[in-house]
Amino acid sequence: MLAVAFAVALLVGAWMWTREPSYSVLFSNLSDKDGGQIITALQQQNIPYKFSEGGGAILVPANQVHDVRLRLASQGLPKGGQVGFELMENLKLGSTQFAEQIAYQRGLEGELARTIESLAAVSGARVHLAIPKQTFFLRDEQKPSASVLVSLRPGRVLDAAQVAGIVHLVSSSVPQLAPADVSVIDQDGNLISQQSDPTKNAGLDPSQIKFLHELEASYVKRIEALLAPIVGADNVRAQVTADVDFSQTEQVAETYKPNSAPENAIRSQQTAESSSTTANAIGVPGALTNQPPVPATAPITTPPAGAPPGTANASIGYNAPVNFNKNSTINYEVDKTVLHTKGVPGTIRRLSVGVVVNHKKGAEKDGKPGKPIPLTDAELKQLTALAREAVGFNQERGDSVNVANVAFAATEKEIVPELPFWKNPDVIAFAGEAVKYLVFAVIVYLLWTKIFRALFEMFATAAKRIEIEQATQAEKAQEALLHPHQGPSYDTKLQQARDLAKQDPKIVANVIKEWVGGNEPR
Repeated sequence: MLAVAFAVALLVGAWMWTREPSYSVLFSNLSDKDGGQIITALQQQNIPYKFSEGGGAILVPANQVHDVRLRLASQGLPKGGQVGFELMENLKLGSTQFAEQIAYQRGLEGELARTIESLAAVSGARVHLAIPKQTFFLRDEQKPSASVLVSLRPGRVLDAAQVAGIVHLVSSSVPQLAPADVSVIDQDGNLISQQSDPTKNAGLDPSQIKFLHELEASYVKRIEALLAPIVGADNVRAQVTADVDFSQTEQVAETYKPNSAPENAIRSQQTAESSSTTANAIGVPGALTNQPPVPATAPITTPPAGAPPGTANASIGYNAPVNFNKNSTINYEVDKTVLHTKGVPGTIRRLSVGVVVNHKKGAEKDGKPGKPIPLTDAELKQLTALAREAVGFNQERGDSVNVANVAFAATEKEIVPELPFWKNPDVIAFAGEAVKYLVFAVIVYLLWTKIFRALFEMFATAAKRIEIEQATQAEKAQEALLHPHQGPSYDTKLQQARDLAKQDPKIVANVIKEWVGGNEPR
């Protein structure tokens, strides 16, 4: 029985070992409060779990990870260790205004911290708001301020744009909070939200550096995409250095051109003419001279053609001079050109391109690779022309393109042999699962051949031997009852009858039944 129990226990243990699921991380880096709530929820749902080494993560079966996460998310777990506006839901009736203000500030800090923690590079955040009490006097008014502590994930950093985003997120969430009053520090205590002085631009900002790298990478991609079909994808390497002008200039120019006669444009013209006639005094000076002239009498003599106004009239006997005045003002349009030019930053001032092309592979001899063959001058010249066209070569700009043909050194891929299939992680995982089932099959086979089959044979042999012995004893007892005077002594026969009655009461009952029926033994 001990052997059978041991065999069954071994069989059950092997089966459970083969069916043991692989565990995956459910959550990691949890606070103690969130971890306790998650463990309680897992126990209530009868979900197996265990902890990783050091207790930094909670592990559940791999096939239940996503299902468990959704179930816990429906319960609001994990909460992240931060409290938000749910504090406002737990306010009791009769709370003071001060308690409500403190709860609102704590909720706002928690909501901001949760929002900042949603960034990929941030593992944790704390937000502290200093909101002064409102006053009705402008001279006593104080502006709010904020402090943010971010814990970054290993190997991650926040660039200037991300820090500015955090600053503006906090400043936009608090009334009258200026971005300059928000301080952001990392887990090492470094201030990462220093306001940049526009008058002190020490270098390029991250966006300009990113643009420069993308520009150079695009040129490299063009060159390799154009030359790879000719020399092979692994036989060409290119590098591009771009000199980019990120300065932004504005220029306003006014140009005046002479207004020539054929193309002159009159803007306005004004002409004024006036004339007056004055009678000259004639005769002898005296009182008679000042008398009115004698009325004119016919015939009237017309002045000759071409005579100026005021020519003497023979009929009246005096001259009539005329004063004639003519003024003319002409205003011409000014030919003026106003040119407003605004330079776009990111202008390429110069490109420097370097291209390296591998030698051609020689013909194989006896299964061995041939000796590399250098390119000819014509081929190298053709590749240089293609590289120039790929980058938009401009000689006036000072661009330079150099294409060199050298033999490449053996790469790591050529030196290191390929990974054998038995070292492939997928093969190792499959082999591990196969070994589990193979070991279980071997255990079942050994248990059957060495224990169970031997036990069954032993039980069958023992049962057959007992049956033969019982039949033999029954025959002897029956013979002793039928012939009491023959054979062994009375005591021996009595003992045999007792043993027979114990082992097979049916035989004794049949004998007694025959006695009672009146059948006498022969």
